[in-house]
Amino acid sequence: MVNEGLEEVVERKEYAEKYGFYQDISYDEFPKGLSEEVVRSISRIKGEPEWMLEKRLTGLKVFLSKPMPSWGADLSDIKFDDFYYYMSPKANEESSKWENVPDDIKQTFDKLGVPEAERKFFAGAEAQFDSSVVYSHINAELEKLGVVFTDTDTAVKKYPELMKKYWGTIIPPTDNKFAALNTATWSGGSFIYVPKGVKVPMPLNAYFRINAKNSGQFERTLIIADEGAEVVYLEGCTALVYASNSLHSAVVELVALEGAHIRYVTIQNWSKNVYNLVTQRAHVSKNARVEWIDANIGSKINMKYPSIFLNGEGARGEVLSIAIAGDGQIQDSGGKIYHLAPNTTSKIISKSVSKGSGVTTFRGLLHVAKNAENVKSHVSCDALLLDEDAKTNTFPYNQINRSDAVISHEAKVGKISDDEIFYLMSRGLNEDDATAMIVLGFIDDLTKVLPVEYSLELKRLIKIDTSKGVG
Repeated sequence: MVNEGLEEVVERKEYAEKYGFYQDISYDEFPKGLSEEVVRSISRIKGEPEWMLEKRLTGLKVFLSKPMPSWGADLSDIKFDDFYYYMSPKANEESSKWENVPDDIKQTFDKLGVPEAERKFFAGAEAQFDSSVVYSHINAELEKLGVVFTDTDTAVKKYPELMKKYWGTIIPPTDNKFAALNTATWSGGSFIYVPKGVKVPMPLNAYFRINAKNSGQFERTLIIADEGAEVVYLEGCTALVYASNSLHSAVVELVALEGAHIRYVTIQNWSKNVYNLVTQRAHVSKNARVEWIDANIGSKINMKYPSIFLNGEGARGEVLSIAIAGDGQIQDSGGKIYHLAPNTTSKIISKSVSKGSGVTTFRGLLHVAKNAENVKSHVSCDALLLDEDAKTNTFPYNQINRSDAVISHEAKVGKISDDEIFYLMSRGLNEDDATAMIVLGFIDDLTKVLPVEYSLELKRLIKIDTSKGVG
């Protein structure tokens, strides 16, 4: 390893200051572990209507009855009774004005750049701290157009008809064990409704932060784009590093009605003691389009497979994913697309990088129904290994029920050669910068589709994460 220069030392210090800081927050007391009383208490604290409590109890029943997944990463170390399922900062009250957020919480999100990013770039922003949304704001002009952007807890009370119509219909609690867990224990998350024909000109943004030890975060997001509507939603995720583990199990439901367009972007940089077990799914109507752009850098074990159901003729779906597995990490990701109508098109593109003992796994599912004529789809999964012990796996699965479907699939695995590193170092780069340049070139086609500020942030995080000195 080459000696660290001043720039590398400063950059790693900035990384630690930005993502590894701790805020000493006082929380309302809440019991550890999962039980019916815990679920009822969450609902009671939130003042929820009876119909939501019933959904929670159904979720708990399904969760307790379903076994742990027998495929994918080993989740046997998860001890569900060791987590707090609701952690709310004391005297928490959601605010639409940044200056009204309590100072100790505000300092956390100031370090993450929430208010600054919103001023520069976003049409609306939301900040969630453990189980509570502490800040939610939307541009006044969008509000006049009928755009709704609030936390999901508020939506249950203010928009019950929309919530009853769509909540839990895209991802029911019976879907999988962790979707059931989220149904039982969810708190916060984003609710977005974009009316017919409204095109939101700037992204809406949410930040999720796990601060408490042994805590779980279970946000629930629902985005509805009405006919001809367009919206871009960006989310960022961070957490502290503890000796004990934390659990993040979110559910995201997207509804794109006829001619609508939703782009959903995630940059996940959870700390490496977090189990990140997320269920994400979109239903896409006639001539509508949904894009998932998914960047996974952090977490101990990440299992996330954004899914798109192309239900209407002419619907389009794209899943673009980046996974970086550092030493000791498991990144198990990919995408699923179901062609359920004629003249639908799709694309799944995955780029993964493994370092040290890190393991990346791509899982892809492409389904073409018997009635889905004239389908076109392309699947590509490329992996890059940085070290001898690094590993990568590819598990593509195709269910093609028509002979006229046009399907292409390609997969490549490569390693960084000593010659490439030597060449770049001979041009004045140190080893870390040379490695980072190769990795960034490898994922360049995906970072191009990100908004500028998110693209720069992702590149910076990848440069730090692929450094020889950071595991």
